[in-house]
Amino acid sequence: MTLRARDHLEMVRSGVALAVAVALLVSGCSSDDGAAPPPTSTLTDSAGQKLPEPSATVLDPAKAAALQAVLAKVVSTPTTEAGSRGVTAAVVTDKWIWSGAAGNDAAGTALTPQTSMGVASITKTFVAAEVLLLAQANKLNLDAPLSQYVKHKLTANNATVRQHLSMRSGVPNYLPADYGNLDKAIKAAPGKHWTPEEALSYDTAEPAQPDSPYNYSNPSYVLLGMLIEKVTGEPLATVLRRDLATAAGLERAAFQDGEKPKPPLAEDRNPVCGPAVDGYTPCRAIASLSAANAGLAADAPTVARWGYQLYGDRVVPADLVKQLTTGDGEYGLGTMLFSQTYGLGTAYGHHGEMPDYTSLLVTIPSHKLSVAVILADGNKRPNSVVTGLITAIQPLLGG
Repeated sequence: MTLRARDHLEMVRSGVALAVAVALLVSGCSSDDGAAPPPTSTLTDSAGQKLPEPSATVLDPAKAAALQAVLAKVVSTPTTEAGSRGVTAAVVTDKWIWSGAAGNDAAGTALTPQTSMGVASITKTFVAAEVLLLAQANKLNLDAPLSQYVKHKLTANNATVRQHLSMRSGVPNYLPADYGNLDKAIKAAPGKHWTPEEALSYDTAEPAQPDSPYNYSNPSYVLLGMLIEKVTGEPLATVLRRDLATAAGLERAAFQDGEKPKPPLAEDRNPVCGPAVDGYTPCRAIASLSAANAGLAADAPTVARWGYQLYGDRVVPADLVKQLTTGDGEYGLGTMLFSQTYGLGTAYGHHGEMPDYTSLLVTIPSHKLSVAVILADGNKRPNSVVTGLITAIQPLLGG
């Protein structure tokens, strides 16, 4: 399916890939794409400790060469899962920052570190953080049924707000046939603005009981976007900009379709959207119907800074970050839990995928480190790129 962001499969894909990475760390073997796993750190986590201001000092070019070499390797094997026609990446620490790019977008234009691309489900980290802020302000109750605020057939099972955040609401993802029908509607009018209600009208699967086993659900986050708009009385993009993006210093984040991405913007070749370029990625129809679950467009430095600011307790209070990063499996509240996968301590973040983009945010608070990778291809494996970058980064972190 051309619309499908495939992010309902992210945890399955990521779980397999992360399990492989853990095995590699234990065995000391190299991954199949040649990236050696990072050495295991002996440092302990610093959970609950607010991180210092992210640095504005650019990493010395001589030291940055090892990081740029990781990106060069990605574009040297574009047809492999770990390769891509183009890649951008960024690292934020308390001592230095770095960003780089290699290769091209789908139109053949060279990428720069500031090239904006769709980062899909990384959007969920913003939505979850905002819902927790609203709960802290007593504007909603996380343990009340979402139906108390949003009346919809998909909230009729009375799953709580918290259960929707943790993907345990029983609300299923769109079925393959649903995505097919969405594709047809988008192709007929790629420049149309979709409402959340219109997007949810294509979800034909019946909800299960609340507190169901984990099941990745984009519709749950569409509903949570509706919740934010209901209790604030403002558009989703306005709220996320004011409460989170501005506080985190994210000038180049764009919450589509309430906002347009800032140029340069990578082009894609999504056949559902057609050849017209309307300033959104991949086009306004997809950007608007997935606004709360996958609508964010940004460049890699913005995504890395967001991870540092969010999981470093710098834009959301520590007690709320603890809730975001707590779960009984590999998912907290709008946050993927990477455990010790990258060898440097407990890591948090999110994966994102659209047909022409794959992204990954990984933040390791114990090392005051945040890494973001965006590939200009869909259905790729950015965790391999992050692993390669962390291997190159570790000698630069100091004691």
